[in-house]
Amino acid sequence: MKFLIVDDERDVEMLFRQKLRREIREGLFELEFAFSGNEALEKLRSHNPPEVLYIFSDINMPGMTGLELLEKVKTEFPNIQVSMISAYGDSENHDRAMSSGAKEFFTKPVDFDTIRAEMQQIVTTMK
Repeated sequence: MKFLIVDDERDVEMLFRQKLRREIREGLFELEFAFSGNEALEKLRSHNPPEVLYIFSDINMPGMTGLELLEKVKTEFPNIQVSMISAYGDSENHDRAMSSGAKEFFTKPVDFDTIRAEMQQIVTTMK
């Protein structure tokens, strides 16, 4: 199952690959990365239907924010689930993300045990 991680900080790719290396090696998760909201939309639109079934997106990114990306994904690709990641656990971002259709809301630093459990649950439900 392919997950798309969207974050303007490029070191996030290495962190996700390191923390989830066992699951990647076993073929449970396939990770793809985009470093902006626009790049994420380009990746989704490049395959019909999109190969990605789940997105983890940072909220605070230059250009298109994660919340704007969430709204576009929910409109254009309603079957793709999206969870938001934010360095700020404030209730305003949380409430806006959840009311816009986010499945979950995670705060940084990311607890990879929680992310892994979420990913495993998604993989199990998709089988």
